[in-house]
Amino acid sequence: MKKKRSAVLGILLLTGMLFGGCSETNSEQTSSDTETKVSVSESEKTEVESSTKAELSDGVYTVEFNTDNSMFRVNEAYDGKGTLTVENGEMTVHISLGSKNIVNLYVGLAENAQKEGAELLYPTVDTVTYSDGWVDDVYGYDIPVPVLDEEFDVALIGTKGKWYDHKVIVSNPVPVQEETVQVFNVGELEDGSYTIELTFEGGSGKAEVLSPATVVVSEGTMTATIRWSSPNYDYMIVDGEKYLPVNTEGNSVFEIPVLVFDEPIDVIGDTVAMSTPHEIEYTLTFHSDTMKAAE
Repeated sequence: MKKKRSAVLGILLLTGMLFGGCSETNSEQTSSDTETKVSVSESEKTEVESSTKAELSDGVYTVEFNTDNSMFRVNEAYDGKGTLTVENGEMTVHISLGSKNIVNLYVGLAENAQKEGAELLYPTVDTVTYSDGWVDDVYGYDIPVPVLDEEFDVALIGTKGKWYDHKVIVSNPVPVQEETVQVFNVGELEDGSYTIELTFEGGSGKAEVLSPATVVVSEGTMTATIRWSSPNYDYMIVDGEKYLPVNTEGNSVFEIPVLVFDEPIDVIGDTVAMSTPHEIEYTLTFHSDTMKAAE
């Protein structure tokens, strides 16, 4: 009897150990699964966060802006293109639309755009010049871009007050090259004669300074020979100095100093075309990117 009782106790003890081991193993497995799920969740979160950051260096780019609807598209004058600005890792695209019919945008779904506290996008007024010369004012928008080359949701509301869901893709960024202005240092120019285009503004429009002008560089100074379209100017004032014509026949010709390139220079021309002489204010702008050696 004692032997039988000892055998039963041994079996029970062995069974308990087996179940205890299984429980411990299951506990460890559950803990491992939990850690795996947490790890996956954090990984997905990191991936989503990283997708909202710019993959481009800070700067300005031309991009293609495409949507799923022909009524929501970039103005035809811009050939489907928008301007993407990247600053501190954030991307924003500016687009000009075809009219003023879209009064708000929302990055996300239409149902969320109608919730309290939704951050709606408000329009800018953009002036567009079409290929036939017609000029019109349309609405434009600055739209945050969470990701390039992939669809994201942008909802819109029109003048009828109804929200619509749309898909948008921003793609093919091309850096916008900054215009380089050729700056001339007179000390670096060789002595000689050059031609240069100039812009003339002011007066009644009855007379003007002709372009291009001739510029002579000599020992670190620049002197422009400018020709009027009228013979009625008897002197000019530049930077407080009076200059007389260098000719006695034909349209008035003056030799004046070139004070600066690419910025308006204030000058005064005295005309005797009226009953009494009149000093009239003008501006001359010498464009350095057009300057070349005279033939």
